[in-house]
Amino acid sequence: MAVTQQLARIPAEYLASCRQSADASPDGDPLWDPPFADVLDLDWAPFLIERICELGGLDDVRRNALRQALKGDTAIDLAFLNTPPHSIAPFGSDPTALSLAQVDRVAQLLGQIDFPALLAALPPEEAEAAALIGNGAEKIVGGPKKYVLGHFNALREFYHAASQRQLLVVLWWD
Repeated sequence: MAVTQQLARIPAEYLASCRQSADASPDGDPLWDPPFADVLDLDWAPFLIERICELGGLDDVRRNALRQALKGDTAIDLAFLNTPPHSIAPFGSDPTALSLAQVDRVAQLLGQIDFPALLAALPPEEAEAAALIGNGAEKIVGGPKKYVLGHFNALREFYHAASQRQLLVVLWWD
């Protein structure tokens, strides 16, 4: 099974309920099961998205927002979600999360990124662009540009919806 990045949009109350379940359960089961429609699987795209933004010359403010959108923040303690045997991130570090204010800011700044323009800064030939991007981009069937654009758009829409619905975002590798 491949390890991929996962994101979930959840209400703060749901996270509190999971924490309470983990505390009450003899084996620490948080009963973590966010709705399928509120989970995003980014596959291995985060590395490629960040690299394209770097190559395309994205400004530091938006690059930092993108980094936060992909890595989260450790200010919210989520160690209870990574306690065996119910770890949601058995292959990586503890999950991270973004607060409502952080989600709003990230959603705003992701909405300002012209990703097609960043892709246009790459060489037009897919093989040449893939070699420049690195991180396994050359192995993507059909080339990396369409793959990464689709994942970036999904990420932007995910955060936009989380912001509109006033939801936290939890991130982990599974």
